[in-house]
Amino acid sequence: MPKFSYTVKDKDGKTIKNTTESASRDTLIDKLQRQDFFIVEVSEITQTSPASAKRPQKNHRKFKHKKVKLRDLLTFSRQLATMLEAGVPLIRSIIVIQSQIESREFFYVINNVQRSVEQGDSLSSALAMHPKIFNQFWISLIEVGEASGTIPKTLDKLAFYLEQQASFRSTVVSGIIYPAILFSVSMGAVAFFALVVGPKFQSIFESMGVELPWITRTLLDFFDFIKANILILIGGTIAGIFFLKKYIQTDTGRLLFEKFLFKIPTVGEIFKLIIVERFSAQMSLLVDSGVPILYALDITERLVDNRTCAIVISGIKEAVKQGELLVAPMERSGFFPTMCVQMITVGEETGELSKMLKHVAGFYQESVETFMKRFATIIEPFMLVFMGAIIGLIVVAMFMPMFNISQLGGAAMGGG
Repeated sequence: MPKFSYTVKDKDGKTIKNTTESASRDTLIDKLQRQDFFIVEVSEITQTSPASAKRPQKNHRKFKHKKVKLRDLLTFSRQLATMLEAGVPLIRSIIVIQSQIESREFFYVINNVQRSVEQGDSLSSALAMHPKIFNQFWISLIEVGEASGTIPKTLDKLAFYLEQQASFRSTVVSGIIYPAILFSVSMGAVAFFALVVGPKFQSIFESMGVELPWITRTLLDFFDFIKANILILIGGTIAGIFFLKKYIQTDTGRLLFEKFLFKIPTVGEIFKLIIVERFSAQMSLLVDSGVPILYALDITERLVDNRTCAIVISGIKEAVKQGELLVAPMERSGFFPTMCVQMITVGEETGELSKMLKHVAGFYQESVETFMKRFATIIEPFMLVFMGAIIGLIVVAMFMPMFNISQLGGAAMGGG
């Protein structure tokens, strides 16, 4: 009868390694699952380990991209959830997923995760060794899943969350990118006229010795300024952006920059809604997965990616430590919209906090997506008019002297 080695975890998360004889690998898996073990690995003992034989080769792999994208994490969580739910052992699942990874960096990360799990580490511990890829949000959810024996369900919830965030991010970026492209084209047209077209027209006008209209003189002087100081302007812009980014990375700079964004009409409101949506979505998933409120607040404080909101969450966390409900410090902060506070109040009163947080996140996500779609539709004609006005002004200023010369020439011929 074939002999197998297996690694499993019991309900307390304790790792158990053993060897046994069984009619087949599937028979042993069924037996272990009936005993409520979470299967990490089951392999037949032979001269060559199947895990080693089937491990994907790192050499000669072709990857579609180098860095780890949100889509890579989404695919990983979805595939791992599906395979574990189907009863595939953890290490075998990781090996199969690794062979389909499209990111070079993510491939090597998962390869290291696989080795750690093979050496007896838990999945959460193996993922925690790569904090730049798997943040505390991931680790906490996996730890809860391991403790409760519900890793497949936890991963499925995580995949759904990542899917929503990917769609949300795509909508926001799409709403911004088109106006940015039109603005860049406008600035490119100005630079082209200033560096190429303007000097040629200027030499023609000087050779003719005609008096230029004020609009043409002003524009040519502006073009001369750009041409004479092009390196200073480019260098100054790059340096300004660099120092601004450095300043924003400080606590004081970050708070002042966020305060400025919040005060911009309409844009500030949408910016705040995006932050509230992120807070609600993360809290909803953490609470629904069984993470304690205080720990969930601590994780969200670090991952919300907004210094102003992080300070607010810190205050909420301290109030909850003193025995207050979540909604009271949220309302006092003045940061969260009234509708958000009211729904969370209902959630705490009915014991459905995670459900209400999910509704809040969905509501604000839909609100922001609707605004971004309308924004893209509304801003398009304004940007086209802006671009047309700039190019039209340049064309009129350049050709106005030509019209004057032709009129003077016609008058001279008529007088003769």
